[in-house]
Amino acid sequence: MTSLGDKGSVQTQTKVLSQDSWTQVSCPCCVSKQVEPLVLIQLSDSVQPVTKRWLISLIETSKRHGGAALLAHPGEDECGDVVVVSAPRCTFLKATEDLGLCKKYHNEDMVAFSYHDRDNFSNVDDMQEFLTLAERQYIVKNELDSLQAQKKQRIPGIPEAPGVLEAWENICQKLVRAGVIKDIFPLHDQQRLNDLGRRWYSKKQIWGQPLDAIQSYFGSTVAFYFSFLDFYTWALVPPAFLGLVLTFLLPGGGGVVKEQAGEGAMEEDDDGPSVSGHMVQAVFSMLWSTLFIELWKRRSSSLSHRWGTLNLAERFAGPRPGFHGTLGLNPETGRLEPLFPEWQRQLRVGLVSLPLVGLLMGLVVLGMTCFYHGEALVQGFHQDSGSLFSGVLLYMPSMAHIVYTNMLGNVYHAVAMQLTEWENHREESSFQNHHTTKVLLFTFFNNFAVLFHIAFYKQDLPLLRKRLASMLIGNQLVNQCTEVVVPFIVDRFLSAPHKKEQEDDLEMDKLRAQRSLPPYPGLFAEYIELLLQFGYLSLFSCVYPLTAVLLLLNNITEIRGDAYKICKLFRKPFSAPVSNMGVWQTAFEVLGFVSVMSNCWLLLLSPRVQEFCLEGGISGKNIILVAILVEHVLILVKMVLAFMIPDEPDWVRIKREQIEFNSMQALGQQKL
Repeated sequence: MTSLGDKGSVQTQTKVLSQDSWTQVSCPCCVSKQVEPLVLIQLSDSVQPVTKRWLISLIETSKRHGGAALLAHPGEDECGDVVVVSAPRCTFLKATEDLGLCKKYHNEDMVAFSYHDRDNFSNVDDMQEFLTLAERQYIVKNELDSLQAQKKQRIPGIPEAPGVLEAWENICQKLVRAGVIKDIFPLHDQQRLNDLGRRWYSKKQIWGQPLDAIQSYFGSTVAFYFSFLDFYTWALVPPAFLGLVLTFLLPGGGGVVKEQAGEGAMEEDDDGPSVSGHMVQAVFSMLWSTLFIELWKRRSSSLSHRWGTLNLAERFAGPRPGFHGTLGLNPETGRLEPLFPEWQRQLRVGLVSLPLVGLLMGLVVLGMTCFYHGEALVQGFHQDSGSLFSGVLLYMPSMAHIVYTNMLGNVYHAVAMQLTEWENHREESSFQNHHTTKVLLFTFFNNFAVLFHIAFYKQDLPLLRKRLASMLIGNQLVNQCTEVVVPFIVDRFLSAPHKKEQEDDLEMDKLRAQRSLPPYPGLFAEYIELLLQFGYLSLFSCVYPLTAVLLLLNNITEIRGDAYKICKLFRKPFSAPVSNMGVWQTAFEVLGFVSVMSNCWLLLLSPRVQEFCLEGGISGKNIILVAILVEHVLILVKMVLAFMIPDEPDWVRIKREQIEFNSMQALGQQKL
């Protein structure tokens, strides 16, 4: 049984669990007086005791005999609907090697862990010091997900039709489909969670975040998000300062643009920003986005080394639970597992997924076109009739477009998930990256298509400025309500009676109480919000210089609001070890390049810039040629800057190469 470090915290969690009911282990190094409950399997209320006993025996059985080699506890009794799971020391250590995690060696260097060389690593006898809580819980979940039927068999206590396991079928997925397992989630350590909350989102902590404590408790996936949010918020200070200067200190910084009566041509009034102000804001936005991304890469690689995820080896691990194929030997690992040809996956992506995604994005354009056409018809009808009925009809195109967009978004999300499942990706990270990319394309298209249409098709800068300001202010108000006000009301008023009941009932099972919390929705919506912010800032800030100011004010409360939600309002999520933000980092880089083209052409459309060019005798054709030249020069400058700033500091590069060299040496010694 696994050894423990924080005995008081563990005793708080295990006081309702009899230590005698845990799996008895035969390995001397795995024996322990106390077992730390890590993961809870919530079963159906109608599950048969024979089915529960079969599942527990499968969890306890060694891997050699088709089990998970974990520790199981039946909960309050054998007829209950929960199974609590932990892991012995040997299972933790072998999984650490399989994942490619780096741990401290006896000389304090971070080295890729090797089970055969385990005695030379620090704290290898204390799993709570050697592995973080998030890593231990993820290893348990990973071992449960790897359970596969060795042969065709029948699940005890389940009718024959849904209760037949085919050979090499994933057992946990089968039990979920059969209605035996309702949910699997990691357990909170309430004492550690309260300590983290006081350091993280309390009133005493104003600046900075305890990133190492976040990584230890919630895992590197969550820690990378909050580290990026913190880094991004601080990076907003320079563009926010520049926006204030251009808006309030330069003459006419408000950037008011008006139409000449009777001509429809746009002109900036005497209070409009100067040509130099437009150019400074546009060039600064492009350079700032490049420096921000490159410096974040360096920060990310430093954190990855510190958290031991610099040398992950996911492609050598077992396939994800949903992966299927023809049973055979993996040519890289020699293990027996489902195999699926890469060329078939590429064909599915290229010939089916891409055309369908393109078709659905075309429906976004169709909806936008119908919206503008319907709006023009309704406005013409209202001008002719001027009745109350026609006035009400003015709102119909907007309402219809909102309903259409929401319905299309729901359909697209379902189609994107089905397509990604059908593509049959082996690794979990590959599955998540392809699914995220699909949703990102639609989200970007859905949110920015209208702005690009206003800017480059209608060429209406006043409308663009108004639309951008209304979207920013509206989104920030909604965000503050959902991120701060609603969580506060739910926690303080709606959940208060339930919490008081838990405090009064000293015998209440703390493990069962966590089932009442909703599952954590994940970080997808949070990253989408940051990506949209970055898009508004990098693509259109030269039109509305106060963009960065509004984003900065929002993100100061966003950090604490997100921390409060994940600590207080949801179940603890599983968190896989990751070395960076994955596809999200690529998305921010792509937006940085798009911002060059956007800012160049927005600058060209500025009436004062056009007037300045005409006064200099530059024809319209030459203006376009100059804009293209400037665009290419700025793209070249971005590429040069990205090349000159290494993605990782020299000391991280040296450490990474040392890890690779030591891994090669350890492999050679194992062969000898």
